[in-house]
Amino acid sequence: MNPQLSSSSFLVFVFLHSLKLATIYCHPLDPLTPSEISAVSNIIKSSHLGSSKSLSFHYVGLDEPDKPDMLAWASTHRWNQAAPPRRAFVIVRSEKKTHEIYVDITNHSIVSDKVYEGFGYPMLNFEEQEAASALPLDYAPFVESVKKRGLEPDDVLCTTFSVGWFGERKQGRRLLKIQCFLTGDTVNFYARPLEGVTVVVDLDAMEIVEYEDRMVVPVPRSTGTDYRAAKQKPPLGPRTKPGIIVQPEGKGFEVDGHMIRWANWEFHLGYDVRAGTIISLASVKDSETGIFRRVLHRGYVSEIFVPYMDPSEEWYYKTFFDVGEFGFGLSAAPLEPMTDCPANAAFMDAYITDRDGLPIKQSNALCVFERYSGDASWRHTEFGILGQVITEVRPEVSLVVRMVSAVGNYDYVIDWEFKTSGSIKLGVSLTGILEMKGTQYTHVDQISGDQHGTLLAANTMGVYHDHFVTFHLDLDVDGPDNSFVKSKLKTVKVTDGSSPRRSYWTVAKETARTEADALVELGAKPAELLVVNPSKKTKMGNDVGYRLISHGATAASLLSDDDYPQIRASYSKKQVRVTAYNKSEKWAAGLYADESRGDDNLAAWTARNRVIENTDIVLWYTVGVHHVPYQEDFPVMPLLSGGFELRPANFFESNPLIKTPANKQVHLPNCSRNS
Repeated sequence: MNPQLSSSSFLVFVFLHSLKLATIYCHPLDPLTPSEISAVSNIIKSSHLGSSKSLSFHYVGLDEPDKPDMLAWASTHRWNQAAPPRRAFVIVRSEKKTHEIYVDITNHSIVSDKVYEGFGYPMLNFEEQEAASALPLDYAPFVESVKKRGLEPDDVLCTTFSVGWFGERKQGRRLLKIQCFLTGDTVNFYARPLEGVTVVVDLDAMEIVEYEDRMVVPVPRSTGTDYRAAKQKPPLGPRTKPGIIVQPEGKGFEVDGHMIRWANWEFHLGYDVRAGTIISLASVKDSETGIFRRVLHRGYVSEIFVPYMDPSEEWYYKTFFDVGEFGFGLSAAPLEPMTDCPANAAFMDAYITDRDGLPIKQSNALCVFERYSGDASWRHTEFGILGQVITEVRPEVSLVVRMVSAVGNYDYVIDWEFKTSGSIKLGVSLTGILEMKGTQYTHVDQISGDQHGTLLAANTMGVYHDHFVTFHLDLDVDGPDNSFVKSKLKTVKVTDGSSPRRSYWTVAKETARTEADALVELGAKPAELLVVNPSKKTKMGNDVGYRLISHGATAASLLSDDDYPQIRASYSKKQVRVTAYNKSEKWAAGLYADESRGDDNLAAWTARNRVIENTDIVLWYTVGVHHVPYQEDFPVMPLLSGGFELRPANFFESNPLIKTPANKQVHLPNCSRNS
């Protein structure tokens, strides 16, 4: 290796790695700063709740300004206008009660404090999960269960699982279930479950309230389960030569606080302890007029529903809501430079709160980088002009905002990709470790009946399960008053003898008047799905719009409608829903997902059947995966990917790519034709 080149590459890496996006508040949609988080915490602790010994913080986030106020501010010259009031929304638990608190940060006061009386509980925090996980290790019946299996207590590790809801008529205790595993000489403890043991913890009392050791199942061996590179032995798999992206003229995007500007795009990049990445005020510049035109007011991951398909005593309750129960932002993994994100990436830290309301820094929670795919965004080679070959190509370069959330055993990679064509592409990738069940079986020949999974190794079953990732997309296509259009493709028979053809297909446009009209099951019938602004037209008279394009992972739930997990996630039967905008309708499974019963979720909102034609609407899109494990998913799971795209549809007068510089233009004699 050339020492000079190595040293230069290292300096570039150090410089880019040290590049951080600003976290100082300067925009009304900026996430709460550490000082603001501390101020909010102190305000609440100075109230009547301060004397409570059980006070714990479960959500602290920005109460974003009302949309009309935000749009009015954004439409001005911004910095010359007073910003909307700065407020926080906080959920705390105190004396077994859930409080919803709005705090005026500017005036250092509590605006309102309401006790929630409904069903369900707030998001779990790390500290209570850690405390609950430690309880079995000092619980005599559990210690006896470990000894009975001939295991070393020092090798046992426990972790938390939400309990779900299974028909309870009233709110009871705030519970967690604990499952335990064996580590030993592997860090992949998910591959070594202590099957048959059920531990239930009351979180408010922080004590074990139920315990059962139902059966003894062999604990799978650790051999071959450790995924760390240092633990791998030859022969190793194929290796590729490392590469690095260097931009000699510097990064191609501009960072102004939390505002990101790149090519013909500008948007606000925010963060939330529950949602993770939040994209707001995304606007694209029209090359014809030079004006930025709005596309997306606010977008984020609203919920992730993960039901497992094993109805046994130790598994039936594993029907998780990863966002509402565990926190997608709370579970953010620090991104590794040069692996999670390329060398040309800039990183953003985020701040969340601990159970005491104090700010906690999450390093490298987000990264932003330009992606050079090596593909063309469009191209054409023309052989039809006598004596010439004309080739015109535009390179595919896009801007990516990435985060990774490690919710338990799964790592979710979420990419927001902005393209110079005006498209926004959403990518969802699943990886990490499978949730595995201990079993008596060591070979498939021993199996009879439905075992609800795939035998991956001796005594190791990979259980069937789903992932439904639901996005909240408040689209404002050239303004807030939009409509949802289904352009259905239908076959027409030619019966009048006017053509030798006997059939063709055409488009029949149908504008959804109500929320019920907008329900879509992808793949049921061919259709183009669009959000249009009926008050804006192109010069040709077409409605200005954006269309929704699927990029795979379009599964819908197969559970029966009366199954309790399906009642809680009843929205997962349809991949596309549209609702009238309502500031309070943010979370697809409801504000309180833990032990929820589905009476305040996305399906319940759409059941109100509000008018959505030519008004402010929100598009909800669910990326769905039915996961049947295979042996290649063990001991680690390769990426499973899917997503969708919001692509301009008569939004521009012509394709904006035509005005971007070409990377290749060739005029050569057409030798083959001349010969």
